[in-house]
Amino acid sequence: MRIDIWSDVVCPFCWIGKRHLESALEVFRADHPDTDVEVVWRAFELDPAAPRHGESGVDESSAQMLSRKYGMPQAEAEATQEQMAGRFRELGLEFDWRSATISSTFDAHRLAALAADHEKADEIDEALRRAHFTDGERLSDPAVLRRIGVEAGLPADAVDQMLSGDGFGERVREDVEAARGIGVQGVPFFVFDGRLAVSGAQPVEVFGQALEQAVAGRQD
Repeated sequence: MRIDIWSDVVCPFCWIGKRHLESALEVFRADHPDTDVEVVWRAFELDPAAPRHGESGVDESSAQMLSRKYGMPQAEAEATQEQMAGRFRELGLEFDWRSATISSTFDAHRLAALAADHEKADEIDEALRRAHFTDGERLSDPAVLRRIGVEAGLPADAVDQMLSGDGFGERVREDVEAARGIGVQGVPFFVFDGRLAVSGAQPVEVFGQALEQAVAGRQD
């Protein structure tokens, strides 16, 4: 079974949804030991216009972004972020929303695509999310991306070559176009075996039901 997941590494609901899916998969794999499950991460940019490394502008925090984007008072935006941090803590995750800044994720997605070719997709995905949410690092900074890639075990020369050019950029753009083609409006967005779609950070039980439906559909 293949699960395609459209996600952005600065999307808090995407990390929550990932953890819920992982919990459902643990049960599913125990019940279906003969069913192999392949998880494929697909790129999605929540804000394609977010500043890239070296571009002028003042760093915008996640709370400031919410206030600007949705026209809510700053205090309300901060309260919303603190609530999200609480949801993270319930899953053993940390969200330092005061330090997290908004920047382009295009190059981070390129690094993730490189990682997929080296069977390091999940390691890089986790490291990118931790860098943004927990450590407050800019995911458009080549130095940050290089460190993440090398620490995860990617060849340093391959990371350097990717960062110095547009390597894997076309793959990122193809993922974004594929999302548009199937009508994805937001992430996370999960497609099970190319047939069954689940949108959002659904509860563990919903992912469990989707897995069972998907495997039943393969047997019909």
